[in-house]
Amino acid sequence: MKEQLVKQLIRHEGLKLKAYICPAGKLTIGVGRNLEGRGITPEESKKIFGAYLSKKEYIERFKKEGISKENALYLLDNDIENCEFNLLKNTFYNLQNQVRREVLINMSFNLGYAGLLGFKKFLAAMEKGDYPTAAKEMLDSKWAKQVKGRAIELRDQILKGEYIYD
Repeated sequence: MKEQLVKQLIRHEGLKLKAYICPAGKLTIGVGRNLEGRGITPEESKKIFGAYLSKKEYIERFKKEGISKENALYLLDNDIENCEFNLLKNTFYNLQNQVRREVLINMSFNLGYAGLLGFKKFLAAMEKGDYPTAAKEMLDSKWAKQVKGRAIELRDQILKGEYIYD
């Protein structure tokens, strides 16, 4: 199933091999990797550049050289793992089927883990398995107004417990 999540995140976030400024005003590369906030780990630096670079050095390299698709997908895979690592601590996540878990990963990817935790009524409804209420709470947010179609698609996945679009 992770393959569908990867496709969906690329569709939602885009895949950009050159550094760019995202709508939040942050320098970003690949599939939504915030270089100013999260940056890259020393291990990621070693794999991508063959050396451990400082933040200033890797930002300059990304600005100048961009990133390969292979390395962008490597960073995306790490981002998905990071989201899942945080979510595994929560009953609202562990009680879900794989598709609903991937909605939570997608939202965490977009909002950040702390941002997702702000959706208290949504998460409480998810934990109870009350998917109609969860779907309603999901759309009753500033986030849903900002991401529009993404929120509708994820709402449909919450309601049906399956991927709706390829």
